Amino acid sequence: MKKKVVRKHNNSGNCFICGVNNPFGLHSRFYELEDGTVACLTAAKFEHQSYPGRVHGGVITALLDETLGRAINISEPETWAVTGDISVRFKKPVPYSEPLLVTGKVTRNTRLIFESEGSLYLQDGTLAATAHARYMKQPLDVIGDLESNGDIWVCIEEPDDPAEIDIPE
Repeated sequence: MKKKVVRKHNNSGNCFICGVNNPFGLHSRFYELEDGTVACLTAAKFEHQSYPGRVHGGVITALLDETLGRAINISEPETWAVTGDISVRFKKPVPYSEPLLVTGKVTRNTRLIFESEGSLYLQDGTLAATAHARYMKQPLDVIGDLESNGDIWVCIEEPDDPAEIDIPE
């Protein structure tokens, strides 16, 4: 089902998942959708493999963690997430060099913690992994100082940013 993109999320410079300057990273792009879902568009590289032709499970977990953690930013833009725990179900092998879609949505929200669920889909819409996670809410200044570490946190508009994203059902 096609969902309208409401806004694009910021990218970091150095983050493994979204860092635009990280030569080892995934350079993932995140979007807020009209139904309150966060969608991540990405593709793993050869360097992210485990068994030949397959993305390492730790990289899959990191993609789900980042996407589920960002879901709180829809209702609380100044809140950052610190992972408490995450449970991942690996359903299908994930090939590298193929477009991937990761989704995340908040399922429970309290004053100090929130929970999210999400999925990782292959290019053909096959469900490859699911996750459930709990996060502690933190302001950025408690987690760390981006600028003193030479990092950035900016929205980088690109010509191929989608107006809508097709979410498999």
